[in-house]
Amino acid sequence: MASEPSHGRAALALSAAVALFLAGCSGKDHNPGATPAAGGVTLTGAQRQHIRLFTVQPSTFKGTVQTFGVVDFDNDQATSVLAPFGGPVTRILVTQGQHVDKGQALAVVNSADFSAAVSAYRKAAAAAANARRLADIDKDLLQHQGVSKREADQAETDAVGAEADRAAALKTLSSMDVGAGAIGAIQQGRTAAVASGVIRAPISGVVVDRPITPGQLLQAGTTPVFTIAKLSRVWVMAQVFEADLPAVQVGETAKVQAAGAAFAGRVENVGAQVDPATGAVAARVAVDNPGDALKKQMYVQVAIQGHQSNRGILVPVAAVLRDDENLPFVYVAQPDGSFGRRQITLGERVGGEYQIPAGLKPGDQVVDDGAVFVQFMQDQ
Repeated sequence: MASEPSHGRAALALSAAVALFLAGCSGKDHNPGATPAAGGVTLTGAQRQHIRLFTVQPSTFKGTVQTFGVVDFDNDQATSVLAPFGGPVTRILVTQGQHVDKGQALAVVNSADFSAAVSAYRKAAAAAANARRLADIDKDLLQHQGVSKREADQAETDAVGAEADRAAALKTLSSMDVGAGAIGAIQQGRTAAVASGVIRAPISGVVVDRPITPGQLLQAGTTPVFTIAKLSRVWVMAQVFEADLPAVQVGETAKVQAAGAAFAGRVENVGAQVDPATGAVAARVAVDNPGDALKKQMYVQVAIQGHQSNRGILVPVAAVLRDDENLPFVYVAQPDGSFGRRQITLGERVGGEYQIPAGLKPGDQVVDDGAVFVQFMQDQ
């Protein structure tokens, strides 16, 4: 069978590369001893040194589930900050995208709640100190029969109750993110009640959302003010369809491709519910995110390593070419030393190889490195 007619040079870069290759080899026109076999391409000895053959053998491999997913924050390392007290925002101290440390001030609020909590604590602290002083006096008087036991017991009860009130007031202050230093100053009476409260970061991380604005009125415990997340690791919610579910299990490795790079991950959870809109189950893949390259809501390609072992024929990706109808083929070594095209059925990609369900048999030798050159020679 005659070689196929030329369909143009694949690309300028490819032509240049092949030209350089041919410069060091004897060309087809300079090989009088090479006679093309029917339907095949015959190379000179020098040209054959620049290709590599791959011998086809059955292999055991684990399949890969190819799908897509959406990036989300790692909810185990992200938190939504609610306003700990009410009042209008007077200052916002951080910007979206800024890294903050745990306890760092995020915003200042002109809060009557904060002022009332400070005042309540000061009153409770003073009442507890006075009640404890009276209880200690009555205890001493009881020893000298200056008061009855009943009166001394009542004084002790009053002191314990006042100290409980002080503890509750202190807990209220702590829930408003009042720092230990400020509480210590209040305990020592070195500050007056103020109307400004400070919202602080509960964790270290990046400010990924800041829905508040200066002057906005906050409601204590209900208004979301910031979202802080650690972005060194993110979740990818991969969509796994019914046919692939048996191959995906918790603990399997995964590769996420986005932003021109690949990221390693691991399946942490496989959902128990099918999304009626897509017919897929969400598999949560935890992915290391160096440089914060993966962003929330980014669409990514996901390859999950299946846990089931399969057996079949694999060939290197470089060996597989496509014809003018985009059908896959390989070049197979013929008994006469030439290389002929062989149409194949292309299965899934497994790392740097393709599974070949049909078209090849064990013992076949296909051109691996240099397959493009063989195609170029045939097209001459």
